[in-house]
Amino acid sequence: MTSREKEKNRPGLQPATRNYKLETKMYEITVESHIDAAHYLRGYQGKCENLHGHRYKIVVKVSTDKLNDIGLAYDFTDLKKHLNDILKRYDHTCLNDVPPFDKLNASSENLAATVYKELKKKLGKAPVTLTAVEAWETPQQGVKYTE
Repeated sequence: MTSREKEKNRPGLQPATRNYKLETKMYEITVESHIDAAHYLRGYQGKCENLHGHRYKIVVKVSTDKLNDIGLAYDFTDLKKHLNDILKRYDHTCLNDVPPFDKLNASSENLAATVYKELKKKLGKAPVTLTAVEAWETPQQGVKYTE
């Protein structure tokens, strides 16, 4: 008799299975904001090497498995304030003139990563985990940065 057959015959025991699912509740909070900014891509060979602008949509996602005493995962207002505190220095600028993009290429990838790293510091000991920052140049094209 195999060990699986022995398990089936033991009273009160369920056979071991690989098809189990852990029930975990997770809340994902999303806020978005935008900036209007110009940029150009250094080292790029194509029209994006020229100065041009976008209305960037920046999307932030944080997650937690707990709610606070009043049933909130995290206050949307607080998250949006943190995001806007970061974005205000880039709004209505040429990104290439504003640190860190004066040295770092002003790509959407680098914008998303920069916002992520700055926001992670601002969230500090908040009861949420920063899961992603997205930077959308147009409604059809964007990038998501995670760690």
